[in-house]
Amino acid sequence: MAITAQEVNKLRQMTGAGMMDCKKALTEADGDFDKAIEILRKKGQKLSEKRADRATSEGNVFIKTNADESEAYLISLTCETDFVAKNDDFQKLGQEIIELVADKKPADLEELKALPLGDTTVQEKVVENIGKIGEKLEISHYETLSGEKVVSYVHAGSKLGVLVALKNTGDADVSEAGRDVAMQIAAMNPVAVDKEGVDASTIEKEIEIGKETARQEGKPEEMLEKIAQGKLNKFFKENTLLPQAFVKDNKQSIAQYLDSVNKGMTVSAFKRVAIG
Repeated sequence: MAITAQEVNKLRQMTGAGMMDCKKALTEADGDFDKAIEILRKKGQKLSEKRADRATSEGNVFIKTNADESEAYLISLTCETDFVAKNDDFQKLGQEIIELVADKKPADLEELKALPLGDTTVQEKVVENIGKIGEKLEISHYETLSGEKVVSYVHAGSKLGVLVALKNTGDADVSEAGRDVAMQIAAMNPVAVDKEGVDASTIEKEIEIGKETARQEGKPEEMLEKIAQGKLNKFFKENTLLPQAFVKDNKQSIAQYLDSVNKGMTVSAFKRVAIG
């Protein structure tokens, strides 16, 4: 049967697929729109399977904070090329997903992928967009953070996002301080809030490195433990957030900076997600 331009355009409006793909699907489906949509979805699934081993090292971070700024949600939607990351359909998909996440609050990434989105699921919608866009797409990260005040930051290019939870904020406007700390986390990539948050395996590794370095320098065996502990303390100062020198004013630490904004204010937790 003959497929009209109006029918092709209608299917395109419904699915977002390209004109030629819509025409082929309608022709194959003998003008049945439901069948044509299914054909387009199967095309996306086939392309998804074909490109399963492709690396998705480009993409965008999307963040949504609730109304009272006590909770925030972050996803990274990744793709193969920077060109696609700037695509309107890609951006729209990421925004749709983060809005849904903020509303439904899934427990983890698998639950997120199974959430209903329109007449399908989030994961099926991602697959549909693989068919439309022609590249492998993935939801690679899903993070949430709650606290007294949660501040978010997306770095230029939208490939790096940070959530930081502040506590003991009082009545002060701490948005700027929170953003400063989030930018610090983006730039310096600390391993934890403070030394109490560093896992035992990292501490053990740093002590062994410290001992071996001192041994190579010819230090006496009985001094190795003390030297290694000194190096560990330096590691904590440089690689955990609160003792780090504040990038904007290295005469004070992050802990001192926050305390100067509001007495006793500190960071309870943070999340940092980078693409690529």
